[in-house]
Amino acid sequence: MKILLDESLPTKLSEFFGTEHEVLTVRDMNWLGKKNGELLRLIMENNFEVFVTADRNLPYQQNLKAVTFILAILCGVNNRQETYINLIPKLLDLLKNSEFPGVIQVS
Repeated sequence: MKILLDESLPTKLSEFFGTEHEVLTVRDMNWLGKKNGELLRLIMENNFEVFVTADRNLPYQQNLKAVTFILAILCGVNNRQETYINLIPKLLDLLKNSEFPGVIQVS
């Protein structure tokens, strides 16, 4: 699965997805500072299957009807790296049964 991590997340998270997934960050793609609308377009143009973010407001700020990927929102009790690392196994389990496209929240 081709996964993109948002710039709001620690880049080190990419190490916790296992070797069966291609995980890149917004920083890896040189997309830092892109507005959400442009970022969503770039995600689709580059054939990402999942976009992982901590931005809980994104589904309410953008029209997601045209997206072709899963928007995965990590809903941690805080913004600590350890909190997000603990959510990765739950995210991977949810992705096994999720339909494309869609929005999933992981808490």
